Amino acid sequence: MASITTLAPTGVLGYGFNKDSFERGMSFNPDVIATDAGSTDPGPYYLGSGMPRCPRVSYERELNTLIGTALERKIPFIVGTAGGTGSDTAVAWTTEIVRELAKKNGWHFKMAVISGQIPNQTVLKALREGRISDFEAGSMPTEEEIASSMIVAQMGHEPLVRALEQGAQVIIAGRACDDAVLASMAIHKGFDPGLAIHMGKILECGAFCSEPFAMDTMVGILDETGFALEPGSLERKCTVASVAGHSLYERVDPFIQHGPGHVVDMTGSQFEQLSDRRVRVTGTKFTETSPYKVKLEGVRAVGCRTISIAGIRCPTLIASLDNVLRDLRAYVENYFRDVPFKLSFTVYGRDGVMRELEPKRHQVPHEVALMVEAVADKQELAHAICYTTIGKLLHFSYPGVKNNAGNLAFPFSPSVFDVGEAYEFSVYHLMEVKDPCEHFPMTMETL
Repeated sequence: MASITTLAPTGVLGYGFNKDSFERGMSFNPDVIATDAGSTDPGPYYLGSGMPRCPRVSYERELNTLIGTALERKIPFIVGTAGGTGSDTAVAWTTEIVRELAKKNGWHFKMAVISGQIPNQTVLKALREGRISDFEAGSMPTEEEIASSMIVAQMGHEPLVRALEQGAQVIIAGRACDDAVLASMAIHKGFDPGLAIHMGKILECGAFCSEPFAMDTMVGILDETGFALEPGSLERKCTVASVAGHSLYERVDPFIQHGPGHVVDMTGSQFEQLSDRRVRVTGTKFTETSPYKVKLEGVRAVGCRTISIAGIRCPTLIASLDNVLRDLRAYVENYFRDVPFKLSFTVYGRDGVMRELEPKRHQVPHEVALMVEAVADKQELAHAICYTTIGKLLHFSYPGVKNNAGNLAFPFSPSVFDVGEAYEFSVYHLMEVKDPCEHFPMTMETL
């Protein structure tokens, strides 16, 4: 093949894409349709609970279009980090939707399902053998943390290439490096892995590398020396600035991108404006690294959460809020001193986003929103702690107070909400492996 064309319909499966953009993207006659479906960005809840990131109806609509089009064109369809987290539960949920669509539409194809969930004993064994290293956690995980966690690993392109080699027309993969999902077909066909992964890095966010950016269709055309990018929508365009800028997306080093078993070096990458809507990239290099390491992502349950949100516009309370919350915490901790719990206050409108890094924290706003969060072993206890906190604050006495009630404005009734199980990230580390595919078992199914 002189070139290979990859179509990314959207940045995240379930987030949607424009029908006209997709149809125009298909006019480039892509060799594969591939999309990412997840991330750790939404926090630990989805991996811990097994809940999908996007609604089922969104998955059904988009998979119906994408798989149906791929089968009609006789090209593969690949989705990575299925269900939003890539756990076995999320992969099974996605796979079941695909089976139902196949039955409904009378589709017949070969499907590969690749697991990205790692058994706890596998990680414990690696820890004891010194094959676990820190990534961004800042410390090593304990055996107890590993044993109590749900853990997935980011597969590289190798398990996906293996599925393509075995003739899979539809690939449903667990947790995967975003760029690997989009690069796997090109690498399977023998194209330069550095260029393929760089292209995949940009394509995995859909039309985010265009102006104006959007969750929409993007096309990448890779040849022996570089790749070109063009949006599906005629209302968007790729520019040198937008493509080069997205090459820096979610990166610490502007030139070096580490991945499982490799480094992609963009020191010599060149960006050229081919037309008003198309950019070409050349010069990216690929180097294998040893030992091969995969990134682990693990979460564990920490209890049950209850929250309350209240608006505050009383100027004396806002001015005294730090002291009030300090004294309020002391009261609640004493009241519930016989049970373990966590009580948190977040003040939106002052420093709710930046916390202690907020440079304007001491500028007194005219109103704020206070969020109270209580986490305890049982939901009933978390509810009681949050309710007690809010109830006490409603009539809290402090120096300078001018009114003894009505300091809180609740937007909802009831004012206290049980959120359910709460989770925290517990594993965010690298694990050395002997083979890129050894921890990503695959099953083949003919529908």
